[in-house]
Amino acid sequence: MVPRRWSLVGREPERKAFTTVLDETGYNGFLLFGEPGVGKTRLAEECLAVAVGRGHAVGRAVATGAAAQIPLGAIAHLLPDGVDLSDPVAGFATAVRLMSRAYSATARLVLLIDDLHLLDTASALLLRQLMETGAVFLVGTVRSDASSEESVVTLGRGDAVHHADLAPLTWREVHELLQCALAGHVHRETVDRLHAASGGNPLYLSELVRGALAEGRLTNDGEIWQLATTELLPVTRRLTDLIRHRLATVAPCGRRLLDVLALCGPVSVADLESDPGTDALDELERAELVTVVREGRRTYARLAHPLYAEVLPAGITEGWRREILREQANRLERTGSRRREDAMRLASYRLAGTGTADPALLLQAARLAAYGDDHARALVFLRAIPEQALTFPALLLLGRTLSEAGRPQEAEEVLCRADRCAATESRALAVALARTHNLIWCRGASREEAVAANDAARDRVTSAAGLWALRVNEANMLSSLGHHTESLGLLDGMPDGEPPPKDIAGVAAWTAAAATRSSALSFLGRSEEAVRWAERAVALCARAGAEGRSRSPHEAAARSALVLALTESGRLEEARVTAERAYTDPGAAPTGWQRTLLVFPLARNALMAGRPASARRWYAEIARDTRPQAVVIRPLALAGLAAAAALQGDVRAAEAALAEHAGLAAPVHVPEERLGEAWTHVARGDQEAARTVLRAAATEARERGQFSSETVLLTDLARLGVAAEAAGRLAELARTGGPFTAARARLATALATGDQGGLTAVAGDLDRMGASLLAAEAASAAAELWRRSGNPRQASAAAARAAASAALCEGARTPMLQAADAAVPLTAREREVAILASEGMPSKDIAAKLTISVRTVDNHLQRVYAKLGVSNRRELAGWLRRTTA
Repeated sequence: MVPRRWSLVGREPERKAFTTVLDETGYNGFLLFGEPGVGKTRLAEECLAVAVGRGHAVGRAVATGAAAQIPLGAIAHLLPDGVDLSDPVAGFATAVRLMSRAYSATARLVLLIDDLHLLDTASALLLRQLMETGAVFLVGTVRSDASSEESVVTLGRGDAVHHADLAPLTWREVHELLQCALAGHVHRETVDRLHAASGGNPLYLSELVRGALAEGRLTNDGEIWQLATTELLPVTRRLTDLIRHRLATVAPCGRRLLDVLALCGPVSVADLESDPGTDALDELERAELVTVVREGRRTYARLAHPLYAEVLPAGITEGWRREILREQANRLERTGSRRREDAMRLASYRLAGTGTADPALLLQAARLAAYGDDHARALVFLRAIPEQALTFPALLLLGRTLSEAGRPQEAEEVLCRADRCAATESRALAVALARTHNLIWCRGASREEAVAANDAARDRVTSAAGLWALRVNEANMLSSLGHHTESLGLLDGMPDGEPPPKDIAGVAAWTAAAATRSSALSFLGRSEEAVRWAERAVALCARAGAEGRSRSPHEAAARSALVLALTESGRLEEARVTAERAYTDPGAAPTGWQRTLLVFPLARNALMAGRPASARRWYAEIARDTRPQAVVIRPLALAGLAAAAALQGDVRAAEAALAEHAGLAAPVHVPEERLGEAWTHVARGDQEAARTVLRAAATEARERGQFSSETVLLTDLARLGVAAEAAGRLAELARTGGPFTAARARLATALATGDQGGLTAVAGDLDRMGASLLAAEAASAAAELWRRSGNPRQASAAAARAAASAALCEGARTPMLQAADAAVPLTAREREVAILASEGMPSKDIAAKLTISVRTVDNHLQRVYAKLGVSNRRELAGWLRRTTA
């Protein structure tokens, strides 16, 4: 069940504006304008709560069409006793006099009038007089298309009334609102769909969520919420009634235009104007039911809100629907279908209107849909092609699309069929690349099966470029399966210089090789080299895109490799920002396996930074996306999910992830997967079992040459009380590893030797890298050692640093953080003095402000310095900034 009343999200600027206006003299009103359902009333109620908190009286009235038929009908219940409305002039004067006595400028009546545009004239005139006397501060909600109504003009004129326009919620605000309402993480695709369908309208959004929950289309697997992948969203009766009421006054000729737009999406204005004429379109645009936009040399009309297309088709008869679709298809063909998207539109119209379409048109439409990552739509077009018309291009695209749609076995069958039809080298190569991708990433095939499929193509691929592409493909497969040294060996001889951006095939091959090389180098502990290769691959993709070339199919792999390499080199915050920017890019956000490829290093980054809640969210998304398939990344995601849940102390969730992990028939497992098992033991309180797991996994990682994983496993072993056991090997790894490896080696050495100064120094290094949990643990260990050695000031400083770093760790629980929890807190008075002192206020002024003596101020400051381990006001200000950021 979702709460009846949702959180107020995305309206903080308007809320702050109201607070400012209410407190500032000279203002007597605050009007909120916006579309129905955008949250005007919800925000207005929040404004009333603010007014109550500031000591004002509040009242509320709702204007309606019915109440407007009676003078003062909407606000009669607010008038004081003794007001005789039989004489309007005397009654008004009495009301103003009595209410002016009751309320003053410092404690006014803050009055909310909902739907102010429906208020009757008498009420508006009385309220205006009350506002001008200062007795009433008006808060009103107004529908955006009713700003010219007489009551709005009367009450909203002048500089004393502040106007605020409420815009629809952004994607980020919808994401935040959904997570609050559903009390859990929400899948990116689900946020995308609900944001697009609701148009950012909070009321529409809440109704869509309730409808999806009621029909079982929005579900939670225990970790993350996701919508079922169906074309249409369930629309509740309330939402349907709201939209139908909005459309009820449309004339028949306008309704015809709305039906066309509901079935056909954006339509050229030139086509709409031919029948029934421009007047209907103008009326719909003025009523804000239709929006007219210009794209290039064409001008289009589209429905003003996406949900109109969900409701309108229900009232369209089958005969009328077919007529509209056939008519639009004929118009597109007459104009030549010159724009790229016209092929998809024409194919859709023909299929829906007649049930058939030209195979060449269907293939063209499927290519466009697949290029836009709309695999469900691409499958519709491809499945409509008759069996006898399934040429090699159609079979290849069908196989790729089935793979992307999560149907790997069907994809393998279709791709094998395409392989038998591949009469040229380029076609044989294309099939080999598609098959091996499907086998590794979607079907979870073994190394032998995938390599065999790649090798089989060498019988028909003889050119140097083709053979190099197969070699890069094999290197990518081996790296994906954990054979990083072999992968790098295959890439020996890779051309150092990038191909020109216009060479599309060359760019794809070079980007794939560079991304694979970077990933292998990262896992081998050579992070600085990895960063350089990944940055070059990403830059090449950017140059190709800037010159108008198509996006490289390996762009997501390049960005994934960059995030991984930046993390391994100790640039954790830069890695996080890079990944999240690519993940939320509205114009080029990855989908399907490409999104999974990017989310995995983002999840691993969060885990290594010590942000278990974020890591858990990302790992859960991967686990949900890959659940129908046995892809190679799935075991790592489940293990990471278990580790993140265990770090939060959620043993049940960790055990559930491990149980699912144990049931996987994965072709390969890597040592780093044992982290989930180890930290689950820690969460249960069995550190010795965790150490046993980590020792075995670290040994296996060393034998397999997976030095990055070995570093992670040994670092965790050091964190669990046996640093001396791990320090020597970590020091060896640091000789070839990057700054992050070196910092973790220093951490283990300082723990092993009990070096307080070394721990303090490495805590600062780790904190600057963004490894907040390791930094907190290092500072915590330093604090304990300083206490034992009789240095309370250094101990307090280290404990304060540990607390500041731990505050960034999303509630992580580890054995080494226990000392951080013991940091001595400041009293309320000490914190008050500390804040004033950090702002540069002299002790004398602090004493005067707090009505205490200067000596008392100085005594408080000395205790603060001792507790926090600082020596002066400048250091105190720095501590306060860190702990309140």
